[in-house]
Amino acid sequence: MKMVKGDEEKKSKEEISNDKEKEEKLTDIPGIGPGIAAKLEAAGVYDLMGLAVMSPSGLADLAGVGEAVARKAIQAARGMMNLGFMSGDEYAKKREDIGYITTGSENLNKLLGGKGVESRAMTEAYGSFGSGKSQLAFSLAVNVQLPKEQGGLNGKAVIIDTEGTFVPSRIRQIAEGMGAQAEKVLKNILVARAFSSDHQILLIDKINEMIKEGEPIKLVIIDSLTAHFRAEFSGRGELADRQQKLNKYLHNLTKLAEQHNLAVYITNQVMANPGMMFGDPTTPVGGHIVGHAAKYRMYLRRGKGGSRVAKMVDAPNLPENECMFFLTEKGLRDEEE
Repeated sequence: MKMVKGDEEKKSKEEISNDKEKEEKLTDIPGIGPGIAAKLEAAGVYDLMGLAVMSPSGLADLAGVGEAVARKAIQAARGMMNLGFMSGDEYAKKREDIGYITTGSENLNKLLGGKGVESRAMTEAYGSFGSGKSQLAFSLAVNVQLPKEQGGLNGKAVIIDTEGTFVPSRIRQIAEGMGAQAEKVLKNILVARAFSSDHQILLIDKINEMIKEGEPIKLVIIDSLTAHFRAEFSGRGELADRQQKLNKYLHNLTKLAEQHNLAVYITNQVMANPGMMFGDPTTPVGGHIVGHAAKYRMYLRRGKGGSRVAKMVDAPNLPENECMFFLTEKGLRDEEE
């Protein structure tokens, strides 16, 4: 089975340089020289969009320039970005380049709209331990490397591991089960272990840097999203601070997906809702902030006979529905091996 090659198919330095010349850079903005651009990049502002959404006072403080210069630079960035409204048909054309990553299970693909996990969007899966959240992450990390005609995006995956759940041997097993070279597949999965919420946030900037350097990243996995936020902000007194920090983090993830046309898959922890008298009390951590950020929200649980059940809880264009799948040596499948 053909997978994306590692270093062999990485863009050459000359190609990367040519791509950058075609793109408008921060230094193309009046008043933004190499020194100020370096300060902005160090603060996580890498492109015109990042500059366009800043406030004049924020840019002035960050770059050490006067507010008049900052205001002029922001206005120029907004003009070059052509920010504003567009007609519905123009918006539809803009979204024609959306790609999909197969989950390996046709049932689960159908639940997600037919083709799998969507790029330019965030997909969340929540559920208790052993429900298949991380297993879906591993399958997606392998499948994203497939050519588009086989259900992939011909790209690499980044995994931000917050709970030590990444298992290289499982990746090898899935790859070999699909007939791919395990070591090449592993080489195209970039893993970082996040040890705090601040570290987790910092790694998003690092992904931006890697994409800028030419890495063909098409999938970002956060496994799990709320572990550090939940541990570091305990008690009702810190809830507002936690939600504010989490909201900013999710905003940056959404922006990353939209700017680079990549897919974001997040797993989420759960808790029992004590106020629920009947039915399943399982509730995802993070409240409405996570619910609003994720375009597709699934609840995973164990089913009968070793199966897993996925329920579509929320999606703007899909009905609430359920499907069954199995965790096999080859990844997610519709039938048990």
